[in-house]
Amino acid sequence: MDEPDSARAVERWAGWIADDTEIVAPYHLTFEVISVIRNHVYRKNITAESGELAFIAFLAQGIRLLHPEELNHRAWDISARFNRTTAYDAFYLALGDLLGCEVWTADRRLYSAAGASLAWLKLLN
Repeated sequence: MDEPDSARAVERWAGWIADDTEIVAPYHLTFEVISVIRNHVYRKNITAESGELAFIAFLAQGIRLLHPEELNHRAWDISARFNRTTAYDAFYLALGDLLGCEVWTADRRLYSAAGASLAWLKLLN
């Protein structure tokens, strides 16, 4: 999808691929991405064919989906700690915390809420 930060995201992604970086995410990434694609098709922002191509491209990314046993509790705690209205983003933060890895976001509100406390949370800019 063409978003304001798309060029920077593509550049960052290409760097990870070139460096053979393992890319991980919580399982719910699939629900979020597929929902966004369907929403764009539904609203006729993209054609059904483009939506299908985006869906196939997403599945081909080779993202390792993880759901460690303690992820739910950690996401709950993080969403409470940063007073988030939902826990969706907290799952990414929880996984990064559990794995000790960087979490990248283009979400400036999330970064403003947690970036000062979580050195491994990086803003795509």
